[in-house]
Amino acid sequence: MIEKDNIELEAESSAMTLAIFGQLLEPEGIVPAQDFAKSVRLVCEHAPSIEVRAKIRFILNEEIQFGIASADEVRRLMRHWRAELSPQIENTDEDLFVSGFADDEALADLASEAPIIRLVNHLFARALDLDASDIHFEPNENYLDIRCRVDGIMTRIERLPIKIHTAVASRLKLMAKLDIGEKRLPQDGRIDYQVGTKQLDMRVSTLPGVHGESVVLRILDRSDTTVSLQQLGMPEEILGQYQDIVTQPHGMVLITGPTGSGKTTTLYATLEKINDETRKIITVEDPVEYQLDGITQIQANASIGLSFAQGLRSIVRQDPDVLMIGEIRDHETAEIAIESALTGHLVFSTLHTNDAAGAVTRLQDMGVQGYLISSSMLAIQAQRLVRRVCTDCAESHSLSVDEADALEIDVNLISEIRRGSGCERCGQTGYRGRVGLYELLVMSDAIRHHIASGADANRIRDEAIKEGMKTLRQDALEKLASGITTPEEVVRVTRAI
Repeated sequence: MIEKDNIELEAESSAMTLAIFGQLLEPEGIVPAQDFAKSVRLVCEHAPSIEVRAKIRFILNEEIQFGIASADEVRRLMRHWRAELSPQIENTDEDLFVSGFADDEALADLASEAPIIRLVNHLFARALDLDASDIHFEPNENYLDIRCRVDGIMTRIERLPIKIHTAVASRLKLMAKLDIGEKRLPQDGRIDYQVGTKQLDMRVSTLPGVHGESVVLRILDRSDTTVSLQQLGMPEEILGQYQDIVTQPHGMVLITGPTGSGKTTTLYATLEKINDETRKIITVEDPVEYQLDGITQIQANASIGLSFAQGLRSIVRQDPDVLMIGEIRDHETAEIAIESALTGHLVFSTLHTNDAAGAVTRLQDMGVQGYLISSSMLAIQAQRLVRRVCTDCAESHSLSVDEADALEIDVNLISEIRRGSGCERCGQTGYRGRVGLYELLVMSDAIRHHIASGADANRIRDEAIKEGMKTLRQDALEKLASGITTPEEVVRVTRAI
């Protein structure tokens, strides 16, 4: 490694450092100078970008000097370092980076090398700067792609040579306390990661693939749990109705939508709203994403027999006032949840459906009788998330005829929209952050009658609209007219509704 006091490379670690680091240098056309051990100098034919310089300095943790050399000199130095390193590390390309490890200890040693540690930390820092919710390490035939999910959209932040994949994956598995020698089976773990004053909880999932293990990290910020209902973007009318409903003494409230539509965030905000010393609140979740003060939270674990249904059977004997079930997945869970709602408990849960009325059909498909649904249900809220226009680079535009056609509206319905031109704050995307779209179906006598008599989702939906329900599409168009989002986002998110 590079010593901080005298900037000298020890003979044994010099080869390891340059071998690992060389996997990043060569694709950029950068090579260590011949006196690298003394000067810590790199040379290249063309000056590297600021981003590349920053990445190199971050990984080596040193103030690197950069020099310009001819193409012939760069090629000569590359040949020199390949020849210099080969006697010290046999078959570096294959044995060190791909598969030729004698044992798990050698693999752990490689993952603990400073350049690999700094590379992984650099990738974490890039993801956090973008406010990413997930980091994906995806090995392909020739490259290791690192992609992040930012505001619900995947974007690539780095492409590295595939030879470095084993070292990076091993580092992530070490941090998550997983078995670094097991590459044939999926594994799950977690990483506690401190960034300044932020304490992050990263959920780690590995999955074997043709070109190596795919690793995905879900980023949860423990310090960012105080989201209120008012911050979610609910229209005032829906917010008022929803707040009245969730303060009822008993009954069931369902939040529906696809994965990544903010259902869990809405549930946590709801629990924060109603949480006080007069209520006993218990949740059963998989996983417990955020820890809430004053609330008993249970981690479901099907591998040991603690399913949602089994957890529910146990917590109803704990004298709760409010129950929150992470997701209704089967008939047994649905049946116990509805029984709890009918026997004096306030129950919250989620379902995967396209709209609010579809939740009724989904429960019926699970085998729940219509009269039980109509008797227990207070409301069903469907939701989606759309990206917000970046306020720093937003510009006003007229709605075009093509955009109006895509939205299936009259071009004169919305006179002006806003769109981000792209800036440093939003990463040149024109978007920063997300806002919710909401559709709240409140139970009425007419809707209860339709459910009990076995009416389909379309009939229930038509009745709710007749009674004043604002649909997801209507909420999206209102947010478009207010300059909060763009036509492209409205079409992307509400196209299938």
